[in-house]
Amino acid sequence: MWSSSPIIFAHRGASVHAPENTLAAFQRALDDGAPAIEFDVKLSADGQVVVIHDHTVDRTTDGQGKVRELTLAQLKALDAGSWFDRAFRRERIPTLEEVFATFGHRVLMNVELTNYASPFDPLVRKVTVLITKHSLGEQILFSSFFPHNLSTARRMLPGIPRGLLAFPGWKGDWQRLIGPFMDLQAEHPFVGDVSARYVEAIHARQRRLFVYSVNDPAEMRRLLELGADGFFTDDPALALRVLAQA
Repeated sequence: MWSSSPIIFAHRGASVHAPENTLAAFQRALDDGAPAIEFDVKLSADGQVVVIHDHTVDRTTDGQGKVRELTLAQLKALDAGSWFDRAFRRERIPTLEEVFATFGHRVLMNVELTNYASPFDPLVRKVTVLITKHSLGEQILFSSFFPHNLSTARRMLPGIPRGLLAFPGWKGDWQRLIGPFMDLQAEHPFVGDVSARYVEAIHARQRRLFVYSVNDPAEMRRLLELGADGFFTDDPALALRVLAQA
C-alpha cells in the first residue's frame, strides 16, 4: 500500500475539523477519504501506550500534568474534546490499542514515536508488540525526530519502514546530516526546507519524501510539482481536492 504516491496523511487526524489525536479526528479523516493518518504515541505512568502529541495534557484536555506522570486511568478521566468544541466533550485520549482495534487494516498509519521527554523508556518496544499483536506490519510507517528510536524500531521490526523527521531550518541540520547514513526508507522535512534539489537528493537515496505540515493549497501544489511523495496536513479533504486538480 505504500507504493502509491502521493500519499495524503491526516496530521493527528483531520485536526481542522475534530480534536487532534482522537478517535473522532481519525474517523473524520477516513470519512474525508484520507488514505493515511498520522498520530503521536508516548507512555503513561503505568506503561500504557497512549496517543497524544504534547508531553503534558494541559493544551488538549481539561487536566494538567505530564503524560508520563499520569496513569492510564487518570488520562482516561480527562476530557480531550471540549477544548476544541463542546460537540466533542465525550472524547477521550485514546490508547494505541484502541486506534489499532478501531482502524486496523482500514488505513495506513504513520506512528510518530514521541518519547522526547523520556528518550530511553520502553515506548518503542511496547509499540512493536502491539503492531505484532494486531498483524499491522504492512500498515505502519514509523517516524521520529530521534534517530535512536528508529534504530530500535529497525532491530525489533526490521520490515516496517522508517522515516526521520527533521526540525525546521538550522535546528534540523544535524538530522539532515546523519539521515543519509541511516537505514531509512523515508525522510520527513519541514515544508519550508523543501526545494527541488532536496527532493532530488532524497530520491537519489531511493527514499520517499513526506513533508510536514502542509495546509496551504499553493504549498500543496508546489510540493506535488516538485515530486514529493506525500505530505502531512490538518485538512485532508482540502488536500485531496488539490490533488484531484493537479
